[in-house]
Amino acid sequence: MAFVPLLVLLTVYQHNGLALIVFLVAGLTDMLDGLIARRYGRKTYLGTFLDPAADKLLLGSAFTILSFSSLDLTVRIPLWLTITVISRDVLLVLSVLIINLTIGRRAFPPSLLGKCTTVFQLSLVMVVLLSNHLRTELPGFELLVYSTLALTVTSGVHYMFQGMRLMGAEEEDDVQG
Repeated sequence: MAFVPLLVLLTVYQHNGLALIVFLVAGLTDMLDGLIARRYGRKTYLGTFLDPAADKLLLGSAFTILSFSSLDLTVRIPLWLTITVISRDVLLVLSVLIINLTIGRRAFPPSLLGKCTTVFQLSLVMVVLLSNHLRTELPGFELLVYSTLALTVTSGVHYMFQGMRLMGAEEEDDVQG
C-alpha cells in the first residue's frame, strides 16, 4: 500500500522509468510476502484481508492514473477498460460483504481464472509503464488490452455465479434444516 502514492506521483510527474521500478518492487515485495507467509505458516486473518486489498488498491490506482487523458502519456490504458476493471472489483467486494453479512463469514480463495486475470492486469500496467518510459507503444499492446478485458469480464461472471451458488446452497440448507 505504501507504494501506491509514490507510483501515482512518479507517473503524474513523468518519471515513467521510476514508476515502472516502483510498480515492479511493489509486485515483488507482495509476492515475497505471500511466499514467506505460506512457507512459514505465517498466514493471519488480517493478512488475508489486507493483501488482496493492497493488490486492488495498487492495480486500481495504476489503471486510473494510466487512463488520464490530461497526462502527457505516449500510451494509455483505455478508460473503458479501467471502468470495467474497477467496476468488477467493486461488485466482487460488495458481493463478498453481502454474503458475509447474510450467511456468515466465508472464505473466497481466488480461482485460477481470477489469478490469470490479475496476471494480465499486472502485465498490462507494466507494458503501459514501459511503453511510456520508452515513448513508444510496444507490439501486442492492443491484444493485451482486449485479452485483459475478456479475462476481467469472464472472471467477474465466474465469481458472480460462485456467489449465487453459495447463496442458493445456503437457502437450501435453511429449508432442509
